[in-house]
Amino acid sequence: MIFENLKLALFSIRANKMRSFLTMLGMIIGISSVIAIVSLGDTMRSVVAGEYENFGSGLAYAYIMPPDDTYTENEMFTKEDGDQLMEAMDGKVTCVSFRTSSRTDVKIGRKKETVTLNGLAENPTEMEDPQILYGRMLNNKDILGKKKFVVLDSTTAVNIFGQENVVGKTVKTTINNQAEELLVIGIFQNTDSALMKLMSGGSFANAFVPESIMINESDAQWAIYFWMAKDQDMDQLQKNIQSYIARMKNQDVENVACYSAKEEMTTIDNMLGSLSAVVGAIAAISLVVGGIGIMNIMLVSVTERTREIGIRKALGARTGDIMIQFLIEAAAISAAGGVIGTILGVSVVAIGGMVVGVGVVVKPTVVLVAVAFSAMVGLGFGLYPAKKAAKKDPVEALRYE
Repeated sequence: MIFENLKLALFSIRANKMRSFLTMLGMIIGISSVIAIVSLGDTMRSVVAGEYENFGSGLAYAYIMPPDDTYTENEMFTKEDGDQLMEAMDGKVTCVSFRTSSRTDVKIGRKKETVTLNGLAENPTEMEDPQILYGRMLNNKDILGKKKFVVLDSTTAVNIFGQENVVGKTVKTTINNQAEELLVIGIFQNTDSALMKLMSGGSFANAFVPESIMINESDAQWAIYFWMAKDQDMDQLQKNIQSYIARMKNQDVENVACYSAKEEMTTIDNMLGSLSAVVGAIAAISLVVGGIGIMNIMLVSVTERTREIGIRKALGARTGDIMIQFLIEAAAISAAGGVIGTILGVSVVAIGGMVVGVGVVVKPTVVLVAVAFSAMVGLGFGLYPAKKAAKKDPVEALRYE
């Protein structure tokens, strides 16, 4: 009997193709919106997690919060402070840096390219470990010797030299308002994601130089960055560093802030997750609107088919049979809209990911929940018209013109 009712429902949908499609449209828009928005949120969370992994899961930074919000020399950090911190941690901290960077032009003759010079401290590969195509990466001797070396990305090399392998050539730039000539010792492949390129302005390349040529020994910085060894208890080590800085700077521990990349990633992940859920819930309202559309059309259909209902009841159809027929029809419209909406939502996310070069995340559970919710909406809003059809008096129905 259910199979027969399904055939009747599909026949009714085919008989009114345009009306059925317009009825499905609310469900299609609702389902595709929910899937696209939630998947976009999950994709952003995945990309952010990947970027923090690139920064280094052991990365953390500390700074002092003056009680009166006025920074003095004692609230700032120098290169000597960084050396003392690294020595005191006795191998538990692998790198200490100020993450100095500056945006400037790199020139050769009349050609120039705007790049971000990133200063690297001792153990530079703890901070950055790029894919070297030609030459080599900076090492500790370069940092300690304050060598005027630079590692360029391949795109910058091609733009100003016309070729990738320019190891051994020199470029001119400006560091701390001083004209400098840097020797190219390496070329690396820029593998930044679309998100990182967007955050850096999209059109600026990166280059690596010794941090020692960007800051002086006596230069004071407001924050100090450190990379913790992977075999350490990160939380406990952070507390130890916080206490050490407080003693070193003669500060209360409460005035020393210390945050890790992991903590920031968790905060951002929670924020993106909550935002995705809220926006997804708002988009789900369109499913309710779609359900109202289904109810409206089914009420019209009941009125149009009053005589058909009377004939079926006269031929022996029970009240439950009529009710199931119209419920199946509402469910079929809702399910068809759900399937089309799912395909549309997944396609939009996939195409968007291809355009920006990001691997998309579409969780099967999100698809299943969205489709199940649409089916429940269809059945819920189809229940009233189905009851109304089932309760019609067969005699009155047969008289209906």
